[in-house]
Amino acid sequence: MIKSLLEREIEKRPQQVRLQGRILFLTEDPELIRKQLAGWDLPWDTAHPERNPKLRDDISTDEITPAHICFFFDETLGEFPYTGLKCGPGGTSGAGRENDTPIRRGDVKKGGFVAAVSGKRRGKGSSREQSPYAERCAGIHLVIAENIERIYQQNCQNLGVLTSTDFSLIDCIRRGEEIPLSVFTQGEDEITRQVIEYGGLFPFNVARLQGKVSMPEISAGPRPMTISEKIFARHMIQPSAISHQPSAKSQEPMANDQRPTTNDGGAYVKPGDTGFTRVDLRFSHEYVTPMAAIFYEHFVGKGVPVNDRDSIKFFRDHLTFLDEVLSEEKRKMGLLDLATQLKFKQQDFAKDQGIQLHGELKDRKGSEGICHSVMLETYALPGQVNVGSDSHTPHVGAMGCIAFGIGTTDVFNSWITKDVRVKVPESVKVVIRGKRKPNVSAKDFILAILAMDYVRSGKALAKVIEYAGEAVEELSVDERATLTNMAAEIGGFTGIVAPDEKVVDFLVERRGMDRAQAQELIEGLNSEPDAQYSHVIAINAEDICPMVATPGDPGNGKFVHDLNTPVPIEIAYGGTCTAGKNEDMDMYARVLADALKQGKRVADSVKFYIQFGSQETRDYCVRLGYMELFKQAGAIVIEPSCVACINAGPGISTRPDQIVISAQNRNFPGRSGPGQMYLASPLTVAASAVAGYITQYEPAQEREAATA
Repeated sequence: MIKSLLEREIEKRPQQVRLQGRILFLTEDPELIRKQLAGWDLPWDTAHPERNPKLRDDISTDEITPAHICFFFDETLGEFPYTGLKCGPGGTSGAGRENDTPIRRGDVKKGGFVAAVSGKRRGKGSSREQSPYAERCAGIHLVIAENIERIYQQNCQNLGVLTSTDFSLIDCIRRGEEIPLSVFTQGEDEITRQVIEYGGLFPFNVARLQGKVSMPEISAGPRPMTISEKIFARHMIQPSAISHQPSAKSQEPMANDQRPTTNDGGAYVKPGDTGFTRVDLRFSHEYVTPMAAIFYEHFVGKGVPVNDRDSIKFFRDHLTFLDEVLSEEKRKMGLLDLATQLKFKQQDFAKDQGIQLHGELKDRKGSEGICHSVMLETYALPGQVNVGSDSHTPHVGAMGCIAFGIGTTDVFNSWITKDVRVKVPESVKVVIRGKRKPNVSAKDFILAILAMDYVRSGKALAKVIEYAGEAVEELSVDERATLTNMAAEIGGFTGIVAPDEKVVDFLVERRGMDRAQAQELIEGLNSEPDAQYSHVIAINAEDICPMVATPGDPGNGKFVHDLNTPVPIEIAYGGTCTAGKNEDMDMYARVLADALKQGKRVADSVKFYIQFGSQETRDYCVRLGYMELFKQAGAIVIEPSCVACINAGPGISTRPDQIVISAQNRNFPGRSGPGQMYLASPLTVAASAVAGYITQYEPAQEREAATA
């Protein structure tokens, strides 16, 4: 492998860029988009932005490439960008049409567009690299937005798609002017600059192996560090070691003694330091593995061994129930066959490489477990750096490790080098003081955080979200994982909680680890008293009541008791990686057991689905008798898989007027069907399933006190 890469010819991009083509403005008004697709060029006044039509904010990757589009893993994706984009209200013709999807298959590619323009928080949500890949294949070579989410922007850079927040480029493109490449690299760190100059991550990495690139020194002096900075300091690769080239005669990946050395012992990093971090664990699921495998086999070679296969894990956890919900229209598109091909490609690559695959169950429908759940229960350790092909990879930050999502190109490059590029992030500290109410959970905390102006305005983007305070320390590892998991919804780089005795207990009780060994793992993994944070959010736990996020965005949080009128529901969903853990099952069981004591069960008008995150959690429910309890109360149990959260299994909505309450992490338009989804905690979801409308759970002792 190394020989073939060392012999590859690599050239940089030209220093002047000429983008020839039209500009697509993704506005709130669907009629304006339709007119552009029909050939009209929307006027744009750069000097007076207040005169321009309102651009769509918060465009998620779910809207750029809806989940079912990601069954394609080749250039066919170029027919589909923005087909999930919902518009309105906006403009006179678009008022009240918030479910209007003006872009159809092939529209963007046929329109001759070279750039796409939108508002705030472009590319939020899933880490799917299919989104910028679809844009590139449709002819989009530049994305302009007010601000851009980290993973999406990095995926763009990895693929050679240019990004900018400079709206003056609109006029340059329309005048046919050459644009200096430096416009797109200005303000970027040294590594990102070179990735852009080389036209993507793979050509940059080849140049890196050939010793052609310059790497910045990591030279921070002694300073108090946060927990995330400490972990990065232990894992960052020394620039002097990167230029080491393995023997050109070697056909194997770098052996242990050939890998670049890291900053172990006494090293310091600071926010803004850039380089490559050694990763301890890498995982991907069937949405990403096949495309990464195709890239790997094309650029590196079929059958060439990956670097350290034992630290790579594959999961078949996303599409195991797809056949139960896929519409006839989508079947006619051949999407079920494509989804099956994803499965087979991942299986074949895993077998060829000897990589462990957590696959489908043999005796019943479902999977061994959702990747994030299994990574937390089985693999992740305090102090590690883990990466995964999913934006919710920070889930395992509850263990006290750095974990973050990466795109397809990063995944396949990591199979070569066993490292990924990073810019050491700033940290935001979220301190939750006091004692929470009995009917409040970690999900209520995170929904309250997501509703804050600091988060909604995008100020927390690409930052580490470090959770602390008495109320966090009181949470179990399972509940902490809800907080770290939904750092993805904040737009953070990752989420983390400093490991303590609860982490030690978790490792001893659920992994069978020796207690002394577990204690040793957490030593020194804490933020120092004088560590610097870009921002501190202080919350009083006693001020937080049960919350919901109203349809459209996880940031639409409000207290349940502030809903103006009762909201009847048809579907209640408890599960996914966010809410399918052992303690989540305790909460569903608690509410349903309480209901049965009162002679109640799930309302006749509601279907209540409870889905396990892993087989370990299913076994836990069997041991505690929850399976019979759930059945007696009228709940429907689902084996582990991602299912409704990605519109791929039981629990999805089927009508726009259908109301759903779910304990999952996202309620972006169309993510789980066409209905209206409210997000809430496991307690609130279960209580609402029993009531038939959205309501908060009232523990028995509080009800008794209220009626006394």
